[in-house]
Amino acid sequence: MIQTIDYHTGGEPFRIVVGGVGEIKGSSVLERRADAFQREEIDRVRRLLCHEPRGHADMYGCFLVPPDSPGADLGVLFWHKDGYSTACGHGTIALGVHAVQEGLVEADPDGTTDVVIDVPSGRVTARVAMKAGEITSVTFRNVPSYVIARGVRADGTDVDVSYGGAIYASLPASSLGLSVAPEHLTELIAHGRRIKAALADHPVARHPSDERLSGIYGVIFYDELGPAHQRNVTVFADGEVDRSPCGSGTAARLALLAEELPAGFTLTHDSIVGSSFRAWVAESTEEGVIPEIEGMAYRTGRHSFELDPRDPIGTGFTLR
Repeated sequence: MIQTIDYHTGGEPFRIVVGGVGEIKGSSVLERRADAFQREEIDRVRRLLCHEPRGHADMYGCFLVPPDSPGADLGVLFWHKDGYSTACGHGTIALGVHAVQEGLVEADPDGTTDVVIDVPSGRVTARVAMKAGEITSVTFRNVPSYVIARGVRADGTDVDVSYGGAIYASLPASSLGLSVAPEHLTELIAHGRRIKAALADHPVARHPSDERLSGIYGVIFYDELGPAHQRNVTVFADGEVDRSPCGSGTAARLALLAEELPAGFTLTHDSIVGSSFRAWVAESTEEGVIPEIEGMAYRTGRHSFELDPRDPIGTGFTLR
């Protein structure tokens, strides 16, 4: 029996496992990420919760694990249908809501409470704002984010590559004769898969200091809607689609835009389903800019999942 509490952030699901999974071994979140992927008894839980019939091809969630040090409130392993990601901004926002609503941290009912979280890419903060005991917004403060390369040729088009806790390639949808709209989603997914495959062995896909963070995680297609206003869709993993504006992807976009727009700008980042994040550069460091991204998550349910040992479908399947 696996217990979860589910949320969505800007329309993107986030399933938090709160009971029924065994110990995930390691002395750090990054080590536990490797252990979860390698051990069948842990990874089968991911598949059970992500795959149909309990999940779907675009499902997302996490395992809670101990933080790397007492300075953090939580540790977390993010997962999707194809494995384990290094970062997740929409999930960090949901974890801030979860930590306050479930009483995992002591919160100020008329102020701001920081929920500090160790994720595979480093230490991040979900800054939870409340008024009269109700959560009004969460601001995700990310790891340093930076530009890796611009104008990289991939699958017949040019992309910019940047890091926001994971490595992303981004390009205007118009360069492909498309726009960020539901009617173009099938084509955008196909392009995203091809671009990611084309960059798989490219030097820009390598993290400069930790190989465990390497790999093009997602491809961001965007439309320009006005000054510091964009609509995007992120195609990540193997053809998964982020319904939210993508938190770590927004951080990667901020690193690029910080070189293009006047200092002090605030990005309005819309998603393909119409939800929105606000984002800005909180500070600049030698390692890169520190993004802050504001959004909100909402609890959608509490669930108990089980696997009948006689069920021939087992941990499930995906059709995409």
